[in-house]
Amino acid sequence: MSSELPHDTKPTTTRSGLAVQLLLVAAAWVLLYALNEQLWTWLFVDLAGLNLADRLSGALHFFLYDSSKVLLLLLGMIFVIGMLRTAIRPESVRTWLHGRSLPMALILAALFGAITPFCSCSSIPLFIGFVAAGVPLAVTLTFLIASPLVNEVAVILLGQTFGWGLTTAYVVSGLGLAIILGAMFSRLDLDDQVADFVRDTPTARLHATGHRPTLAERVAAAREETNQIVGRVWMWVFIGVAVGALIHGWVPADFLTTYAGPGNPLAVPVVTALGVPLYANAAGVVPIAEALYAKGMAPGTVLSFMMATVALSLPEFVLLKQVLKPRLLALFFGSVAMGIMVIGVGFNAFA
Repeated sequence: MSSELPHDTKPTTTRSGLAVQLLLVAAAWVLLYALNEQLWTWLFVDLAGLNLADRLSGALHFFLYDSSKVLLLLLGMIFVIGMLRTAIRPESVRTWLHGRSLPMALILAALFGAITPFCSCSSIPLFIGFVAAGVPLAVTLTFLIASPLVNEVAVILLGQTFGWGLTTAYVVSGLGLAIILGAMFSRLDLDDQVADFVRDTPTARLHATGHRPTLAERVAAAREETNQIVGRVWMWVFIGVAVGALIHGWVPADFLTTYAGPGNPLAVPVVTALGVPLYANAAGVVPIAEALYAKGMAPGTVLSFMMATVALSLPEFVLLKQVLKPRLLALFFGSVAMGIMVIGVGFNAFA
């Protein structure tokens, strides 16, 4: 009797070792992401003795921890979604969505956006993955609008700060805006307005071979896809976040109330325009909104300011410019800005 090991022993061992490596890398990623901001704060405050209230120190701290966060999300999310797409064919995703009405798909996308605690830049990796997986563009754009606008942390802070009436209005109007704009996008022929590299990926080419990929092939394809996408946008992450860091916190509340106070009929367009470069997540903008509200700014104007700050940003624009072609990029930013202003004017008129 032959004493040779079974033919599949080596592949099984390799598969097990690869699985362990993936778990270790995943644990390291989670740890880095969880400690990212605390690490930079320790380096700046405890080690270097800098004061983050100082504009220059605060801007540099913001740039380092936020660019690190976005890059970690890009690396992690693109790889994970790439792995999922090696197991799930785009045709399967489209078939699953085909059995559901467009309104239901848009509502689900908005709700999923609401439970993902990402800022506008951090939502882009998931957006890229969804488009590459064959999710309809209108549905992914709905997610991209809703994700930074509404999340559970912001809802709690808003409720404690402004009361649950205004908080409910914020959540309903934010989700409603995402769904309505998603429905509008669905009626337009926009599929050619996404950069070619988003759909022509290594994981898509792996499916084209027709055979069931091994774990090693799946990891290799997901890693290659991650390298390609991150290689295209990493520089724009630094540029975009640098722009946000330079402006972050440099526009005082007194300036906003002077030019967008209750006596200015153009207050809503003013705060919408000023909110774009400030770049913050929904939780971070609540203290600024509270100060503006306390100084007499109308509730609709405050809502528009919060929405513009979290849903539209120069860093997001810089990143999306690498993913969306000019027509869709202009349509996306223009329609979201217009919707935010309509919400603000409407609340001021009927509040």
